[in-house]
Amino acid sequence: MTEPLLEIEDVRIFYEIRGESAPAVDGVSLSIDRGGSLAIAGESGCGKTTLAMACLGLLPNNARVEGSIRFKGDEVVGAKPGRLRALRWAGISMIFQGAMNALNPVQRVGAQLAEGILLHEKIPQAKANARALELMERVGIPAGRARDYPHEFSGGMRQRAMIAMALACNPPLVIADEPTTALDAMVQAQILSVLRRLRDEFDLALILITHDLSVIAEICDDVAIMYAGRIVESGPADETLAGPTHPYTQALVGAFPKVGDPAARGVPAGLPGDPPDPFERPGGCSFHPRCPHRYEPCDKDDPALLPVLKDRMCACHLVHHSDHPKAVLS
Repeated sequence: MTEPLLEIEDVRIFYEIRGESAPAVDGVSLSIDRGGSLAIAGESGCGKTTLAMACLGLLPNNARVEGSIRFKGDEVVGAKPGRLRALRWAGISMIFQGAMNALNPVQRVGAQLAEGILLHEKIPQAKANARALELMERVGIPAGRARDYPHEFSGGMRQRAMIAMALACNPPLVIADEPTTALDAMVQAQILSVLRRLRDEFDLALILITHDLSVIAEICDDVAIMYAGRIVESGPADETLAGPTHPYTQALVGAFPKVGDPAARGVPAGLPGDPPDPFERPGGCSFHPRCPHRYEPCDKDDPALLPVLKDRMCACHLVHHSDHPKAVLS
């Protein structure tokens, strides 16, 4: 068997705030192979972006990482700054959620693309500029816009520029953090189409962080559902979203209304409450205060992530104890 491109093993991440430790990620294990695609989904505040930032060593100084994150077999946790600088963009690149915040507002877009190439490769300026123009064309930005500043681009074009920047140094793995959140439906579809095409053209491994489950089915083969810093369900994306086993995944799937469905319009689905505060996590299963199927063990014992179907994993007492009368989950 070949070694995974990225392997995350029992990772725990804590933020030190006012002398207290807040667990943002709690024992997550994931892996992705070369050319694979994995979506990490869940509500805001569940630890998705924190986990992604840890893969690049981009967490703030008050964060503490335990466990192992290995890229091509090399440990990222505790790596020296020089090693991390070499890893970023050339090994793992990231498409950030707010492109306007990620782009330098006083530098022309083409120059920003070329700068990343020059930092990682010893090539002439002219060659870096030519590759920057080629990348812009590949993501659907006319090369003539290379001398424009970020504020002269629309939201969709800025996101395309971020995608081009992420691909500038030919990384084998790209992490896309909510790449379409601030875009309208038509532009979102265009960006997803670009990501899907470039994934195939460059043979990229892709990790997509999102709370929009409709995005997952468009672009990813596998999905991991996060809640309160833990993976609560994982498996092939199409099977998991079509037949979710964990009550939280069911709630996420049910929260998306069907266009043209009067019932969905009249009685919108959803889930009351919010993910728990990291400082005040409940005992047992973290989801049990919001779970409509909870029963006695849920507030006492934290369920393990165990196999439930072929290639499927779930952390839920109701799923594991299928003889319980409440365990019939649709």
